[in-house]
Amino acid sequence: VQDAGTEVDNAKAGKGSATLSMAYAGAMFGKAVLAGLDGELRTECAYVQSDITELPYFASKVTFGPFGVEEVHPLGKLSEHEEARLVEAKKQLKGEIEDGLKALDALYSGSKL
Repeated sequence: VQDAGTEVDNAKAGKGSATLSMAYAGAMFGKAVLAGLDGELRTECAYVQSDITELPYFASKVTFGPFGVEEVHPLGKLSEHEEARLVEAKKQLKGEIEDGLKALDALYSGSKL
């Protein structure tokens, strides 16, 4: 997941990049958060701490409001194919989340990884 932009760039073989898409997604996310803090409920996709899967963090639709995250929406009905892909994605995400949490722990405890 963390190398998705690089993977898109490599797949496009020099015919563009994912930078514009990432910038647009970041702008939409920022606008949703700011609108929410201003009292206007907005829903966008975000990678947040949640309990919609057994993983501690997951990307899903999130409604932002005056107090930040107001609601983390469930995944909804998935096809058999989507369920199988989700199982595979969660395997990879689990390791990435664990690595990220270890890095944060090391950062804040002053130790080296």
